[in-house]
Amino acid sequence: MRYLMTTNASGSEPDETLYAEMGRFVEELTASGVLLATGGLEPGGVRVTSSGEEITVTDGPFAEAKEAVAGFALVEVRSREEALEVARRFRRIVGDGESVLQQVFGS
Repeated sequence: MRYLMTTNASGSEPDETLYAEMGRFVEELTASGVLLATGGLEPGGVRVTSSGEEITVTDGPFAEAKEAVAGFALVEVRSREEALEVARRFRRIVGDGESVLQQVFGS
């Protein structure tokens, strides 16, 4: 089962301890085959919408900075519970804030 975890911007700057802890966490998950991809996202983005034949492109940002998705992790696990445990471990490392976990369907 694959899950996508997105994380909102926290508004605080990470310190060296956070970088070190996160580095170990990412290394462990990568070595075990759980972590498939991770990355940060630009704050603005581009919204592409369609209505009938009309396609509209709008430059961002679209949400308050504290609500904007700042990063993601794609994990492959055996169960929802395992995905939740990965998310819990991540939140313990980064501290206060919010992440959203969604199952990815298809291959």
